[in-house]
Amino acid sequence: MKKIMMKGTEAIGEAAIMAGCRNFFGYPITPQNELTEYMARRLPEVGGCFLQAESEVAAVNMIYGAASVGKRAMTSTSSPGFSLMQEGISYIACAQLPAVFVNIVRGGPGLGDIQPSQGDYFQATKGGGHGDYRLIVLAPSTVQEAVTLTELAFELADKYRNPALVLADGLLGQMMEPVEIEEKQVSYDNSSWALTGAKNRPARKVTSFNIDPYELEKMNLQLQEKYRRMEQEEPRWEEFQTEDAEVLLAAYGTVGRICKSVVRMAREAGLKVGLFRPITLYPYPYKPLEELAKRVSLILTVEMSSGQMLEDVKLAALRLTRIEFYGRMAGVVPTPGEIFDHLMHLVGRR
Repeated sequence: MKKIMMKGTEAIGEAAIMAGCRNFFGYPITPQNELTEYMARRLPEVGGCFLQAESEVAAVNMIYGAASVGKRAMTSTSSPGFSLMQEGISYIACAQLPAVFVNIVRGGPGLGDIQPSQGDYFQATKGGGHGDYRLIVLAPSTVQEAVTLTELAFELADKYRNPALVLADGLLGQMMEPVEIEEKQVSYDNSSWALTGAKNRPARKVTSFNIDPYELEKMNLQLQEKYRRMEQEEPRWEEFQTEDAEVLLAAYGTVGRICKSVVRMAREAGLKVGLFRPITLYPYPYKPLEELAKRVSLILTVEMSSGQMLEDVKLAALRLTRIEFYGRMAGVVPTPGEIFDHLMHLVGRR
């Protein structure tokens, strides 16, 4: 298969199409507009439906409707737009419908700026809307991985009948890299729940509402059991030069990619450093991080935020080793040199 040069946002769009997505509803917002534009051009070419909604609130409810009838549907947005979608995402999660969301994160809070950030981690992983629900959250670090994880997002959304989120940032969305994208054989069974008309079968109902608190609690308990299965079966992560590591960097997405350069710099300086990069932010890979924490003297968590993933690192490793943090905010991307200098200071080499 030939590699082609594609921008991150456009590669995500093509990957979604190759994964069988034929319905996209969205609203423009920087820095993900190229994805919306790409889907507007490509979906009619493959017999799909593109619709620019009047708002992000409208878009997420269109996703709700399309998913209810068993169609593969997605939307993409950036941080303020994703905030507007939270109520609808909560509805979709409670109704147990598969759908895919893409958030190309920008600086915040508030309107912020259009530079890359990781400040939406809490919102993505802890349930940004109301109620006890979870999203499957996938965090790519390269354009090729964004392709792979977009395809996986559709598979996992269908497997668990749950919304899945590809969480990237403005840097990954705008960069261009060579990628391979292959059309997938799409086959999933929605015959037991999709609203396809009740001729010759009992009527079905898709809802996130139940006035009886005991019946609603039963729905919630079903959701919690599903999340436990996710936590057992779906954690994904990458380890880089951890075999003999005495110090560990923990980072995801774009920063995880930057930290590979830091590992190489540290190794050249004679310090045995490795990298732990979670790929699923939910379910978070606690157990493998815990095992690594038992044999290193320090974990340095690096983020483009004030320290949001840091809380999950502490949940895995707080009683096992020393944990420190380095972060930049508001769209400032940390350089390998900055992270390396901070690491050297922590280990007493500066």
